[in-house]
Amino acid sequence: MKVLVVGATGAIGSAVAQTLAERGHEVIRAGRTRGDYQVDITSDASVEALYAAVGRVDAIVSAAGGLFFGPLNEMRPADFNVGLQDKLLGQVRLALLGQHVLTDGGSITLTTGIVADEPIRQGANATAVNAAVEGFVRGAAIELPRGIRINVVSPTVLTESLPLYGSFFPGFESVSAAKAAQAYVRSIEGPQTGRVYRVWQ
Repeated sequence: MKVLVVGATGAIGSAVAQTLAERGHEVIRAGRTRGDYQVDITSDASVEALYAAVGRVDAIVSAAGGLFFGPLNEMRPADFNVGLQDKLLGQVRLALLGQHVLTDGGSITLTTGIVADEPIRQGANATAVNAAVEGFVRGAAIELPRGIRINVVSPTVLTESLPLYGSFFPGFESVSAAKAAQAYVRSIEGPQTGRVYRVWQ
């Protein structure tokens, strides 16, 4: 399969790209500043240019999207909007525009995280955005044409990210990026749609 991985230079994205390549897939890596192609997922024009350059693909993976973390009593609407424009609408944009470049029976896999179900301090934006992405996936799954499937992977905090984010997740078990990557394989190569694959332990 020809698979486009957006966010391919991050912790999860790089593990997904490596795993897919090892399984014999043709992997195209895209990122904000690095990779085979550069893309800004907050821009229709940038995403459309990416798809025009890459051409038809069998699967699209999004491991991209920024969020705002901060105390709720200091949060402003503009802060909250960061996650709405980037991780929520950015991933929705990849799916809405991407459906038209997918082959029949192709797949879209988006990314959320455990905070959709398990809120953490300073993470109200992350919880809201991740839950909204999962709602979009469930709704989109019943309408996508031509046998196209859509799923979402929800990992807990990554072992590789503990030095940066571990303090936000007291008592949470971490998982390796390589283990999380297996859920993306399940989404791409398997038959299911509208699913949230939780990789929490």
